[in-house]
Amino acid sequence: MIMTLEEYRRKRDFSKTGEPEGKIENAKDRVERIFVVQKHKATHLHYDLRLEIDGVLKSWAVPKGPPLREGIKRLAVQTEDHPIEYADFEGVIPEGEYGAGTVEIWDKGTFIAEEIDDNKIIVNLNGTKMNGRYILIKLKPSPRLKGENNWLLFKKEK
Repeated sequence: MIMTLEEYRRKRDFSKTGEPEGKIENAKDRVERIFVVQKHKATHLHYDLRLEIDGVLKSWAVPKGPPLREGIKRLAVQTEDHPIEYADFEGVIPEGEYGAGTVEIWDKGTFIAEEIDDNKIIVNLNGTKMNGRYILIKLKPSPRLKGENNWLLFKKEK
């Protein structure tokens, strides 16, 4: 996974939004890393799952919200990387700006990674609402699900 904040910065006017500009952080020595799920009331209500990987928050929009128990699978569409500071962001992104709407922290905590590669991520989350083993699997493009950024998110105990 490549760490970059170029797309994040390109989409925002920091003189108009309260979102952090951020930087890439080096946290390779930490076993526990942070995660956050933000409820985002934009054009459509969705939840943004963000995992600290490679010094940034790798991010996925989860339209129906993250699963809290086994047996529920959710589409998660990978979006641009966000800076680590975004984990504390709550507020209103102004009308006319990318992602305009209200952002609030829905859950936050730490995680330990079991496996991270370009097509599969397995993490053990320790949050207020999301606890346990979660898996993200990258989906292949299909006639039904177009695009290269679709993942499947589900909870799976060992």
